Amino acid sequence: MKRLSFALRSFFSILFGGKLPVDIARAYGFVPSKVAPPPKAAPLVRASDGALQLLAILQRDARLIDFLMEDISGFADDQVGAAVRNLHEQAREALTRHVQLAPVIDGVEGTYAKIDAPEPNTVKLLGNVPASGKAAGGTLRHKGWRASRIDLPVLAGGQKAELIAPAEIEIE
Repeated sequence: MKRLSFALRSFFSILFGGKLPVDIARAYGFVPSKVAPPPKAAPLVRASDGALQLLAILQRDARLIDFLMEDISGFADDQVGAAVRNLHEQAREALTRHVQLAPVIDGVEGTYAKIDAPEPNTVKLLGNVPASGKAAGGTLRHKGWRASRIDLPVLAGGQKAELIAPAEIEIE
């Protein structure tokens, strides 16, 4: 009876798994030549990884975080303006390279826009909003933005999304 059980288990194990069960192989004197190492677990991807990666790209290409973390209260307006012009150009280029943006409502700001948003939270109502929270339309104050395509590069092996920018040390 034991051999019949081994035969059936071996048949189905080889048919569906491609290998002989270890206990049966040992029972009949077969020793596996080398046990294959377990496959590496896929890296854990969190929802915040893409946001951190985009922030790292904006830091790398435009030094956005450096600018935002700098205390600019001591600088004259023309100095800040000159810095912002360059930052704006570099950040915009980096953003458009990795994210394709489209307006939520494709209309002219300051004109009447009809509200026909099927998705919740795509339109924010301002001003004299009815108690019901619903309106047919109003003056378009901001078109809104949605990402129609996101193309972030794959993180290099071992690279953690939390590292936005490495420290830089110049060796003299």
